[in-house]
Amino acid sequence: MDLNFTPEEEAFRAEVQAFLKAKLPARIANKVKAGQRLSKADQDEWHAILNERGWLANHWPEAYGGPGWGAVEKFIFDTECALAGGPRIVPFGVNMLGPVLIKFGNEAQKKYWLPRILSGEDWWCQGYSEPGAGSDLASVKTTAVRVTDETGDHYIVNGQKTWTTQGQHANMIFCLVRTDREAKAQSGISFLLVDMNSPGVELRPIRTLDGDKEVNEVFFTDVKVPVENLVGEENKGWTYAKYLLTYERTGIAGVGFCIAALAKLKVVAAKVMKNGQPLDQDPLFAARMAQVEIDLENMKTTNLRVIAAVAGGGVPGAESSMLKIRGTEIRQEILSLIRRAVGPYALPFIEEAQYEGYADEPVGPKEAATAAANYFNYRKLSIFGGSNEIQKNIISKMILGL
Repeated sequence: MDLNFTPEEEAFRAEVQAFLKAKLPARIANKVKAGQRLSKADQDEWHAILNERGWLANHWPEAYGGPGWGAVEKFIFDTECALAGGPRIVPFGVNMLGPVLIKFGNEAQKKYWLPRILSGEDWWCQGYSEPGAGSDLASVKTTAVRVTDETGDHYIVNGQKTWTTQGQHANMIFCLVRTDREAKAQSGISFLLVDMNSPGVELRPIRTLDGDKEVNEVFFTDVKVPVENLVGEENKGWTYAKYLLTYERTGIAGVGFCIAALAKLKVVAAKVMKNGQPLDQDPLFAARMAQVEIDLENMKTTNLRVIAAVAGGGVPGAESSMLKIRGTEIRQEILSLIRRAVGPYALPFIEEAQYEGYADEPVGPKEAATAAANYFNYRKLSIFGGSNEIQKNIISKMILGL
């Protein structure tokens, strides 16, 4: 197993770096590096830039608009984008629904929905979690009853979804719904595509600890959904849901984002003073920085091992769960250290500082303005996409046979 990049792969890295230098708007990159919030327009702009270059759906087959990259090229692209300050691609359409449609959707669905994902005409959100059905996703209670009337065949959907990230921007939502209440939990679930503008759909924002309203509750009251919006077979949605989650977890480890965050931590620790010397010279703080850097180097090697396995025709098993656990823990530790480094200057919550254009004199180091907000926001990393506790269960089953 060779963990070194080939000359061709290094040439591809240089191509990606040149593209980012020429096309990534400095305004957006600065917001990402500062930890400020991105607007819908920012995300739409980056989506369009990548789509124009043909690099948006970088894990889709070429036949559906993908660039034909392998695992190594995708890893290089994702890492270089993070280091340059590129925004995370909104994952719900491109990275989650797209692969499900390509594998399980019918030809009419692929022909209609996939181009709309690429163009940005549809902004998707995810309707999985419910009150009482988060990590235990098979407990979903939202129902879809098939009926026929003068307008044709459709489902009537009733229920509630929660923690719907960026639902306030979305015009479409893919949902897990219960279509057979008599079947055992996993067997009675279907996968539906629902128009958020349908009568009976209500969205309520949830204000999070960092002051943002990025997540939402979505309520469905007698919502009509055409039968044509059923993906795959009725009552087989659990299979499609598990397939989608493998794609969701792929990007959560975020090696590139961890590397970029560590670089930011080093900058902060070098200029914050403690007892007359830079904080990075303090033995205890320096030890924690060193440990997280060691952990990150180990994770990078594991990530390359998984990539090498995939490139050689293998299938990543428990390693993907390991990466999800370690990647989220490392990123949370780095954000915790940044918050600790700025000390009491992280305490003031200045909402205006979370957005572009804030020009007031900073309270303490400029990085302090978003340190606490980012720390609180990214506590979620170890929960979504299958909590780290669930990932440990997966590892115990796949490796130890427990």
